[in-house]
Amino acid sequence: MKVSVALCTYNGENYLNEQIDSILNQTRKVDEIVVCDDRSTDSTFEILEVYAKSYPDVFKVVKNETTLRSVKNFEKAISLCTGDVIFLSDQDDSWVPEKVANIIRFFEANPTINVVATNGYCMDENSDISAKYAFWDVPYLLENEGILFQYAKLISCVSNIATGASMAIRKEIVKDCLPFPEIKNFHHDEWMAIIACKSESFRMLPEKYFNYRIHSSQQVGGVFHAYTPKTKKMLVEVFDISNFSISFSNAKKKLKRYTIAHQRNVLLAKYVSPYQDYFKIIVAENETLYNELKKAMLQHYPIKARVLFLTDKWFNKRQLIRST
Repeated sequence: MKVSVALCTYNGENYLNEQIDSILNQTRKVDEIVVCDDRSTDSTFEILEVYAKSYPDVFKVVKNETTLRSVKNFEKAISLCTGDVIFLSDQDDSWVPEKVANIIRFFEANPTINVVATNGYCMDENSDISAKYAFWDVPYLLENEGILFQYAKLISCVSNIATGASMAIRKEIVKDCLPFPEIKNFHHDEWMAIIACKSESFRMLPEKYFNYRIHSSQQVGGVFHAYTPKTKKMLVEVFDISNFSISFSNAKKKLKRYTIAHQRNVLLAKYVSPYQDYFKIIVAENETLYNELKKAMLQHYPIKARVLFLTDKWFNKRQLIRST
């Protein structure tokens, strides 16, 4: 398999060298690194030019004529890749040395899987690693509890567990995913995971193959949570859509997740794409889960639930929006 990396940059001078070096130092060498720079104003592009001169057969560096922002920049970078497998890369993380080798090995052993996302470590601004829970832990936490789940429902109706910085895709699914929808607060990684879930070709690997950096200027935060039994219980209860005997606090969290997912799914069902009918089905499933949870909350916590539902309606919190 020819391996490409789609790397998007914007003012990433602080951590870019560490990320690129971790890609170049993989035990299974990559064949191509396509970088789309979104008109950086710091030294990012100069750093990229140095790598391009040092590795002319590997690097393809493009400076955008206009600012595209993250989603459309990744769309461009992916479209320029020529590899059989395309690894997505942020500018501020770093990769475990065996990442490419092990994921390629997984693709070779699983020909029906088109999109893979993985678990990862929490890394700070000084590149120090700390123990944390993340949504990436959800699949194996559910498996360890013997809880059956479907990736499609977890990602579409609860919350996205697939992060682009951890993702690798087969070239053949690109045509099904592009162009990426331009919807507020909706990202390309979530879209690709959902599209792959439709054909049951998505898989989340429990191994930690990258270091996800937490710093003050990153675009997406809220990834990690305290490494405690309380957090573990919360993740299991919120993502186990079949379990209604949960704490009131976690039921509220789950209800909020259903609401956020529903708002996004309604927009996707209206967005002109080949998947409109698919998202209409997801909207209906989303609404069923929401209503079943509210009914269960009334049964388990009759007073608390009634008070919550009244105040939520008054302040327009945790409410479904009209889907038609």
